[in-house]
Amino acid sequence: MKVLVINAGSSSVKYQLYDMTDESVLAKGLVERIGMDSSILTHEPTDGQEVSEVSEILEHTTAVRKVLDMLVHPQHGVIKSIDEIEAVGHRIVHGGESFSKSSIVTPEAKSEIRRLFDLAPLHNPAHMSGIVAVEKNMPNVPQTVVFDTAFHQTMPEKAYLYAIPRVLYKKHKVRRYGFHGTSHNFVSAKAAEFLNRDIKDMKIITCHIGNGGSVTAILNGQSVDTSMGMTPLEGLMMGTRSGDLDPAIVPFVMNKEDLTVNEVNSMLNKHSGLQAISGVSSDMREIIDGMLAGEPNSTLAFDMYEYRIRKYIGSYAAAMNGVDTIVFTAGVGENAVVLRERVLEQLTFLGIELDIEANKVRSKQPRLISTPNSKVQVLVVPTNEELIIARDTHRLVLESK
Repeated sequence: MKVLVINAGSSSVKYQLYDMTDESVLAKGLVERIGMDSSILTHEPTDGQEVSEVSEILEHTTAVRKVLDMLVHPQHGVIKSIDEIEAVGHRIVHGGESFSKSSIVTPEAKSEIRRLFDLAPLHNPAHMSGIVAVEKNMPNVPQTVVFDTAFHQTMPEKAYLYAIPRVLYKKHKVRRYGFHGTSHNFVSAKAAEFLNRDIKDMKIITCHIGNGGSVTAILNGQSVDTSMGMTPLEGLMMGTRSGDLDPAIVPFVMNKEDLTVNEVNSMLNKHSGLQAISGVSSDMREIIDGMLAGEPNSTLAFDMYEYRIRKYIGSYAAAMNGVDTIVFTAGVGENAVVLRERVLEQLTFLGIELDIEANKVRSKQPRLISTPNSKVQVLVVPTNEELIIARDTHRLVLESK
């Protein structure tokens, strides 16, 4: 079975085409600047050269059609006919309490995703545009939805409820949901497999550290706490997001600076984090370069970033009464050698011993970066959220036949 995986944003469509006989990627690509007359489609066949095309793409239906045209292109395509695509899987950021697992797209599922627009106004409407675009271009092909929040639906009330009037939860479902669930699920399972251990007997802390970041406590294979909350703003300091802060800051700053709700929301999501503290960049690579060059603002940004990751690891070790394994993943987690070193050298009280040389190795395979004597095994595990979506889609479609 060939499965097309789509992650639709408000002005973009990312895609990968999988052959599920061996889970190989046939092609991947990105449509950018949807809604403009200079939209860009970048297409990369696994066994061919990357190609780019600039054209007017005003909405998602045209974007998906352009993607399909490229997949069957005489020169750059990887399949002979669109009919070879037997299913399409979509990444959906927010499933609320309605979706604790991946699902086939049905009228009822679409209605529920639309009802959840208020919980993820920047993401879910765009994802729905992707679903509708596929329906229009491939009306008879089954689709699935895979939710970032689903893995965290095992959190207990004591972890997901906020200490505010419960009527807000009952009426509006104001609670912590968590995100990056497909990644935390994937890398924790990979870590257990790599260590040849049963995940149901493990205490794992997974650190998905990218431009957005979250830490999750996984007890016996289930998420029991995670750093992101009702939205992806809570938790760690991130590239442009503030992470945790005193909520009283919001009305205080709004009053002092005469800001609207939208303006303060933009400040916290798009103009905070590494970008705000460094004054240079939201990119950890540039922050580290600045720090190593002795630039004080980059150094402060790095120190704040590392400190918060370390605090969450320590708190989740306390929440689970111990930790067996710590996993680093995603763009920063997989590649920032200095960051992992700084985090782990301040966690020796847990019995962690970092293998300095192993930590410097770069690989696309899971690897240990702790010493044999370390009481906590520390791994770097490359994440693959698209593969999880493809696997769930493949399974669901087969089960529905």
